[in-house]
Amino acid sequence: MLAKTNAEKLNQSLKGLETMTRIALAVLAIASGVYTYLGVHSLLDGPQMQVLLASVIYSLAVSIGIYAFWSYLLSIAPYVSEGFRRLGLYAAMAVGSLMIIAMSSWLNAAALAGSAAIEQHMAVTLEAYTDDLDKAHANVLGSEGLLPDVQRASERFKSLADDELSNGALTGSAGTGSVVQLLSQMGNQLDQLGLSIEASKGQIDDMVKMGQSHLTKMRNLVSSTQAIGPRTDRFAEEALKLAGVISALQETSIAPSVKRAAADLSFGFIAPIASSQKAETAERQEQVMATVKSAVDVQSAALIAAADSILEVEKVPTRRFAPLSTAEAVLRYASDFGPSWAGAISIDLLPGVLVLMLAIAHASLRREIEIQQPTEHISAAEMIRIIGLYQEINDKPLVDKLTKELAEAKKRKVKARKSRPREAARTVTTQNEVVGASVSELTPSSGANIGARGLKSDLLRQLEPSQKKRIAASR
Repeated sequence: MLAKTNAEKLNQSLKGLETMTRIALAVLAIASGVYTYLGVHSLLDGPQMQVLLASVIYSLAVSIGIYAFWSYLLSIAPYVSEGFRRLGLYAAMAVGSLMIIAMSSWLNAAALAGSAAIEQHMAVTLEAYTDDLDKAHANVLGSEGLLPDVQRASERFKSLADDELSNGALTGSAGTGSVVQLLSQMGNQLDQLGLSIEASKGQIDDMVKMGQSHLTKMRNLVSSTQAIGPRTDRFAEEALKLAGVISALQETSIAPSVKRAAADLSFGFIAPIASSQKAETAERQEQVMATVKSAVDVQSAALIAAADSILEVEKVPTRRFAPLSTAEAVLRYASDFGPSWAGAISIDLLPGVLVLMLAIAHASLRREIEIQQPTEHISAAEMIRIIGLYQEINDKPLVDKLTKELAEAKKRKVKARKSRPREAARTVTTQNEVVGASVSELTPSSGANIGARGLKSDLLRQLEPSQKKRIAASR
């Protein structure tokens, strides 16, 4: 009788869970509707009343749809036992689950993690702007790296001019002449170029400080606890100002000016006429000036090459901050908010687990019933009706006796429940003992060789079809 007991307990448990299942399904549907409302409300624009009405209607439709969908499955799926039909039902459940995710779950995720996703978007944008400012500053600093080369070239030309002036190191004739004038001219041009590079350095530092101040404000907005909407607007304003600073910083690069000045050194070189009256000295002056021109050409080429290497560095592209809605932010940064997505989807699809549990429980219940003996399904009331029919066939007045004994057993059961609840189980057993004793009395007198376990099968074989219908109707 253990199999029968397990089947009965399982059946009673399933019946007891029906109300709880409906309540749980209703609560989950309402919760999904609430978060769907919050998600939809953050997406819609327009008059406040219109947005409110549209959000309420949509959330109600979602709640009713989810409740109806899972109610159908909870009522149908556990009782479908054929393989192909069950697979078809599960396929419908999968399609419906995808539709629920499309119409509700992502909005639930937007309501759960929308503000955090927008903060994540702001943080990512802040990091990108920080990198842009650093790259632009590095590019500009490359132009400042030309200053030492320009200063060294200027000092070399001035040193040669001083040597020529004091002791005639180049021409052999000391004093002011064409060579000294040329060397001093080249040194002065390089000094002017160096001064322009130094002047741009202060302007660059000011721009970098301005950009860093904008970054500080943006960083404070990301970590602030104020409402996300006003913070996003202020963040966009600061981002626009920072983008302007970065663009202006790149335009202040001195590399193009250095390249033009270096080219002027070579192409704008004008050698003075030899100033000496002596032919020999004038010839030496012309030779030195030719040498100076070659040195200027070499220095000019070196500065142009250095400026070109700086100009070839890719400029920082102009970046624009694009504000996102909560739903868009959740979708874009879905990988960063896995727990929120899991919770949003679980609210909608948790009834699917209940469907599978009920299907397994009902399959187990059917299996328990199938392995029972046919006579193990009979109850005391059914036994009385069967014996009544047997009495009509064999004219044995046993039903009156059984009815009387069962009535007395019920009275004892009620009395035992009132006085001693623990004896209630023994009283229930008394009914089975009465039926068994009565059947034992029936066995020798009838001569039909009917046992307690085979009674129902033998009686059913002896009944007419009309009597079998009466038994089925009485059940």
